[in-house]
Amino acid sequence: MKYLWRLLPLSLILLMSGCGVQNLSALDPQGPVAEMQYSLIQLSLYIMIFVLVIVFAIYIFVLYRFRERPGDTHIPKQVHGNRTLETIWTTIPILLLLMLAIPNVMDTFTLADVSVNEEGEESEDGEMDHVVVEVMAHQFWWEFTYPDYDITAGQDMYIPTDTRIIIELQSSDVQHSFWVPALAGKQDNVPGIQNDMWFEAPEEGVYMGKCTELCGPSHWLMDFKVIAVDPDTFETWASNMAEPPSNVTEPEGEVAVDGRGVFEQSCISCHAVGDDGGNIGPNLTNYGEREVLAGYMDPTDENLEAWLRDTQEYKPGNEMPNFDHEAINDEEMAALIEYLNELKILEEE
Repeated sequence: MKYLWRLLPLSLILLMSGCGVQNLSALDPQGPVAEMQYSLIQLSLYIMIFVLVIVFAIYIFVLYRFRERPGDTHIPKQVHGNRTLETIWTTIPILLLLMLAIPNVMDTFTLADVSVNEEGEESEDGEMDHVVVEVMAHQFWWEFTYPDYDITAGQDMYIPTDTRIIIELQSSDVQHSFWVPALAGKQDNVPGIQNDMWFEAPEEGVYMGKCTELCGPSHWLMDFKVIAVDPDTFETWASNMAEPPSNVTEPEGEVAVDGRGVFEQSCISCHAVGDDGGNIGPNLTNYGEREVLAGYMDPTDENLEAWLRDTQEYKPGNEMPNFDHEAINDEEMAALIEYLNELKILEEE
């Protein structure tokens, strides 16, 4: 019993292996790209296990076969080189490397191919053939532009299911890296260089994304979401982003109208709602439908006010200014928060 404590680390590892966030693991692949990469992980693991078993088997055999026996004082035959053995232990690693290299090279060319149906955006069955998304990384947020729809979104990337998503990666400042573990491997966002990739989401859901390149003090807070919806819902979302409904452009309610005024006075130079506003910060047209604030916080009224009052406390190094009580008093802040919460472009179920 006194040795059972040594099994504690193994038990903890097994226990923690079942923990995690849904759609945030490359070991739970979703879609063809993630499945290809997962199969390569499995192949590498099987090869390593094979080598490990063979090496340990030979090691144990040698220990047992050539162990020192009582009364045995003779010196074993000294062997200097064996052409047969050297050929075997050279050939086997080469074959194993080829087994790993060939599918890797084939999948690399497949994943690098971002060509699409040249006849248009619809395939033979009438469904969308592809959607292009330009992903611009900033410190410390993400901007998603859909050139075919002439719209821009921030932090949340909406995509249709069962559709090839062509990703064009760029950076506005330093090097970042775009990674959606459940859908595809990571690719770098490099200033002045465009990197391309693609993936597909077979099921509706929210897929967690992260920056995987150290890009500043708030690198670890640079999260985003890929939201996969059915094609009809995506078309509705894209249409409403391009031409927001009246509740966005002309809010109802006295408090929300006042909040719109505060937004136009303090926020609109950096943030857009519909066609109005700048692009220095994330587009807020559908802010009320976001599941997180500033990439990682719960979007409660309290957190939103705390964020606006002191952005550096919650995301050090970001470029958004603080709004103290002199800039926006409590009454104005409450109105602004109500207005932002009403910015929804999809009908609620």
